[in-house]
Amino acid sequence: MRSDRVRSVLYLPASNVRAIEKARTLDCDVAVLDLEDAVAPEAKADARDAAVAAVRGGGFGPRLGVRINGLDTDWGLGDLAAMKAAGATLVVAPKVETPEAVHALSAGLGKGCALWAMIETPRALMALADIAKSDGALDGLMLGVNDLAKALGTGASPDREPFKPWLAMLVAAARANGLLAIDGVFNRIDDAEGLAAEALQGRLYGFDGKSLIHPSQIAAANAAFSPSEAEIADARAIVAAFDAPEAEGRGAIRVNGAMVERLHLEQAKTLLARVDGA
Repeated sequence: MRSDRVRSVLYLPASNVRAIEKARTLDCDVAVLDLEDAVAPEAKADARDAAVAAVRGGGFGPRLGVRINGLDTDWGLGDLAAMKAAGATLVVAPKVETPEAVHALSAGLGKGCALWAMIETPRALMALADIAKSDGALDGLMLGVNDLAKALGTGASPDREPFKPWLAMLVAAARANGLLAIDGVFNRIDDAEGLAAEALQGRLYGFDGKSLIHPSQIAAANAAFSPSEAEIADARAIVAAFDAPEAEGRGAIRVNGAMVERLHLEQAKTLLARVDGA
């Protein structure tokens, strides 16, 4: 499992100068300046210039990424070239549907720039395994729930019932290929309880973090995708138990009333490495 902290991935319109400045001080793990859905066609050029200035200017607390327009649009190739010239280190690509798209995007990125592919169409779902194992700069998969819901024709559901197979499939594809898995957005900004529940659901399914649309959602995502005090205590207990002399050479031992194997030891060490290195 990847060790990158991507608990909270906040989208901000690159056309909004005030939002960009605010992003420099936010406590999200990743801030993504959006050139796609959040920007009207007549504002695309100015938004690109603003994103380039932000990448070059730096000074962001969060890791900074830019979501470009699709390569099949009038702006995609220009966005990609601009991000390469600016020295972007993370590019998010919408509606990736094929391994060939990953290759084309990777070829247009600068050295050391990571690529996150958004999975948001039925065609992408059917090609997910091939997309995930693509060569190139691919570093993460993101679920685009709004476009996917529209394309699939799914109804509303508080527990995302229609999406459950795709939640599990995306995480499995990411894990099989050493990629990050980022859950989709929660649209109801004023529903704190619903956001918290959906973020916890995403963690239950194995996602590394959640996409966000408003700064007020950051705290809930950071909390949901961080280990609890109880989880940390259990992990320390497992490590301590296996370090004890009587556990030497044993594949499974009893810890706090449960049988624990060495695979659980590795999980505990991974969790503690994240906590102690944070």
